Amino acid sequence: MHDRLPQLHKGLITQATRLTQGWCVLWLGLSFLVALLFGGLALHQSLDSAYVIQDDARQHVFWMRRFLDADLFPNDVIADYFQSVAPKGYTALYRGAAELGLDPVLLSKIVPLILGVITTGYCFGICLELLPLPVAGFTASLLLNQIIWTHDDVGSGTPRAFVYPLLTAFLYYLLKRSLLPCWITILLQGLFYPQTVLISAGLLAVQGLRWWLRVPHWPFTRRDAWLCGVGIGIAIAVMLPYLLSPSDYGPVVSLAEARRLPEFQAGGRAEFFRDSTAQFWLWDGRSGILPRAGRLSPLLYAALLLPLMAWRSRWFPLCQHIQPKVLILLQMLGVSLVWYGLAHLLLYRLHLPSRYTQHTLRIGLSLAAAIALITLMDALLHWAEQTHPHQRLRSIVGVMVSGAIALALLLFPLWVQFPRVGYVTGAYPDLYTFFSQQPADTMIASIADEASNLPSFSQRSVLTAREYGIPYHTGYYDQFVERTTAVLQAQYSDDLDIVRTVTETYGIDFWLLDRHAFQADYLRRSWVWQYDDVVRPIQRSLRQGSRPILKTLHQPCLVFENSSLLVLDAACVLEQGDST
Repeated sequence: MHDRLPQLHKGLITQATRLTQGWCVLWLGLSFLVALLFGGLALHQSLDSAYVIQDDARQHVFWMRRFLDADLFPNDVIADYFQSVAPKGYTALYRGAAELGLDPVLLSKIVPLILGVITTGYCFGICLELLPLPVAGFTASLLLNQIIWTHDDVGSGTPRAFVYPLLTAFLYYLLKRSLLPCWITILLQGLFYPQTVLISAGLLAVQGLRWWLRVPHWPFTRRDAWLCGVGIGIAIAVMLPYLLSPSDYGPVVSLAEARRLPEFQAGGRAEFFRDSTAQFWLWDGRSGILPRAGRLSPLLYAALLLPLMAWRSRWFPLCQHIQPKVLILLQMLGVSLVWYGLAHLLLYRLHLPSRYTQHTLRIGLSLAAAIALITLMDALLHWAEQTHPHQRLRSIVGVMVSGAIALALLLFPLWVQFPRVGYVTGAYPDLYTFFSQQPADTMIASIADEASNLPSFSQRSVLTAREYGIPYHTGYYDQFVERTTAVLQAQYSDDLDIVRTVTETYGIDFWLLDRHAFQADYLRRSWVWQYDDVVRPIQRSLRQGSRPILKTLHQPCLVFENSSLLVLDAACVLEQGDST
């Protein structure tokens, strides 16, 4: 083993500065293989049934089937709203694919694999700029792929899926000082996920500080001036439409309004304010700085060793090969924290604060951890190769520890649910078939959880559903609350006139009911608990023996049923009510 150790060590630390060099091609190829493997596993999950869709795609993709059939979702407030908030580039991509005959939901399952491969290539290239060792590029790509496929960002196929390829592309071109590709990337960020533009503009501004502060040993060239000046100009230009064009659905909810709404409290549809201060500021998915630790490889925390290694660089010979460009990781962290703070100060006007730190931290941790791990393994092998009375033992220890690190890198997916990207599988194919056979302008009223799946699996409109109760734009959410309240009042009313008014006002064709919908505790267990001022009187009425119209007339108007759900013909309910 001792005789082979130098060869192993040499193979590990073979340097490359170009992606076309031999060892670089090998490690880059392995990185792409990992991306294809992980993405392929997720794609296999998504194609396992005809009724599978990613959770967030139920909001952002279902309406795009209008591109295949313009008659779908007519006068549908929910579909219109999500179409209005979709970024232009994202919409254009799906529209173009639909014109070629590709179903948007199917495309949303294919896109993540492609984005994962693109992200992998740029991540590898970034790492090579920071530490010119192909094995470090592979390690960074592996770690980032593990993050991607244990979270629901890239896997969603929604605008958020484009954060990773567009941000890594920008970092790569910024490090390479490639003017046109860098500018094009900023433009694409604005077209697909505008929040990313703010991170990129911040990084360009930091580069500009080099000129203003006259930082020694950190030259600022004319090319840098062009890169930063034009780049920031493009960033401003692509963000202006978002700033100047008012939403068709009213202003963004204010902080004061959000604090009053139960939807933003713990357990609400858009829970934000939490009792735990640590959770609120550190690891909450909407308000916190840090990514949730439960799905992260423990090896990512090796990134914290990098400053220590730089301080004790004589113990870690590979530190001398780490490029000064590595400071880009600290700059990205600083810019992210600035935007995170501003997002809290201007709450909801810059959308969710966590969007400015959690993605950049995942990318930064992957790169820093890869550099730290390879530097550590190199130091171990150097230590093992030194002449010493116990050199054989040192060799064994060095190889075993390095091997343990490598195995932990490769086998992490076996320790967690992998891939885990939030796919939802429909449990009632017969129900989806039944509704899909109804006219395209069918409107379904329901507070059942299953209503969230109907637009995606049946291509039919729902008046309300938990998945679509997004409270950020007041113009949309006021309508949503009004419709939800109307459905609740009609579903539990013993007054036929109320049922008739709601049915005719909203053009309801069918009622979808849970079999247990008329039990007194049903509403408290349902997502509609947050509308307490409506729910509480209904519960009181049910406990007092109220007989809602839909309960008394459900049998003659039943058009579909299974073990969990009932579907009533809304017109039949009114006719039967008139005849009794």
